[in-house]
Amino acid sequence: MPSIGFQAIRKCTPKRTPRRNRQLEYMIRYAFAFLFLPIIGLVMVSAQSPDHTVSQPKQAELEYAPAPADNPMRGLVPYVSEPNKARFPHSMEFCYFSLKELMPAPDSFDWAPIEKTLAEVSQRGNQLIFRVYCDYPSKPSGTPAFLIDAGVKLTRWTNPEDKVVSHSPDYENPIMRKALTNFVAALGATYDGDPRIAFITAGLLGSWGEWHTYPKDELWASKPVQREIMTAFTKAFSKTKILLRYPAGPETYWHAENHALPFGYHDDSFGWASLDTGNKKDDWFFEPALKEAGATEKWKQHPIGGEIRPELWKRSFTDKRHPKEQPFVDCVERLHASWLLDSGLFDKRFPLDEKRKATALKETGRLGYELHISKAIWKDGILSVTVQNRGVAPFYSDWPVELSLDGAVTPTPWKASKILPGATSLWVVKTEPFEEVKIRIPNPMKGGKPLRFANTYQDDDWLVLPL
Repeated sequence: MPSIGFQAIRKCTPKRTPRRNRQLEYMIRYAFAFLFLPIIGLVMVSAQSPDHTVSQPKQAELEYAPAPADNPMRGLVPYVSEPNKARFPHSMEFCYFSLKELMPAPDSFDWAPIEKTLAEVSQRGNQLIFRVYCDYPSKPSGTPAFLIDAGVKLTRWTNPEDKVVSHSPDYENPIMRKALTNFVAALGATYDGDPRIAFITAGLLGSWGEWHTYPKDELWASKPVQREIMTAFTKAFSKTKILLRYPAGPETYWHAENHALPFGYHDDSFGWASLDTGNKKDDWFFEPALKEAGATEKWKQHPIGGEIRPELWKRSFTDKRHPKEQPFVDCVERLHASWLLDSGLFDKRFPLDEKRKATALKETGRLGYELHISKAIWKDGILSVTVQNRGVAPFYSDWPVELSLDGAVTPTPWKASKILPGATSLWVVKTEPFEEVKIRIPNPMKGGKPLRFANTYQDDDWLVLPL
């Protein structure tokens, strides 16, 4: 650039003899140079502006691809005890524990059964969902012996429909009530926020811990007892999500109101008694119960899970579905379900050919969240990433989002949680120039499956942003 200025000086200067006019020539040259300095400076600043050589903008549109079926905290869930779990992809497993094996004395707790199961499940890269029961029909009583010895009454009864024997404890007994709330407090103190645990269903009360004693309703826990258990859970757990069986409002007959409390729900008759049919006789179904309780928006902050109804296991995701089955995808989308316990695709009693597996992969792919990074821009030292949730529910955990800039991993302030379905979030961070940038959401559980984006450039861990 200086050469441009000096060429102009030479053209404007008349010829002089070197001996007599050299000093005058130098003075003229310096004067012209001084005159051109602002112009030269302006050109140099322009050449260094962010829109030119220092910070070339980089932009990429990223292609969508379905997220893996075994993305964490969503999808179908087998029982821990199921030996054929590998038949269908999953990221979570389910287990029951009896209160008797976890609480041998009023102020004594034995976490060994939970720890053993957590170690087994986490070694497979999965996280655990569990429930604690006092009464599991067909099994011996799960009520601790010290409670029975202290006078808590057990009622042994046979269900007239399936002839299965149950052992219902007296939930109204003050000793029983105190033991239950003490247990919840100890459970929360030990396991709230444990990354090996995905969700906990509240359990403890009713048959299978499902908060009912149907058809022996007279043995069911009163609303004050239910409120004590729910209060204990809200005090003990602030990180791990707790799910209740039944949504309930102030006017719900059998269940204490929970519509405004920080609980999700699990529909254990999923696909059978889920959607609102408009018939009065079906008002106990899950969707009308949500409506009656005023809890239809709870899914935005708290997860919906459940279990595919056992009667549907044999024929689910086939061309010959059970005549009473409600459309699976409709149930998922209208209830915003994130996970479902299932045996139909895992148990070898039920055939699983390639066609059924492909149908199941497609339909269960609607469960929970699906995060797609649609665009990435780097300009003026600022990286902007556009994230869309193409699923039916949020990702409910605040797992960290990390960047890799030329191999150096750095944390970000970004949060994947609370991006509602159909919503878009813009993640922005200041960065130095880079040759390669990648993004990931690692699982906080050691060895756990990472959250993978719904993108074509996604590998087992990182998503490459092709800038």
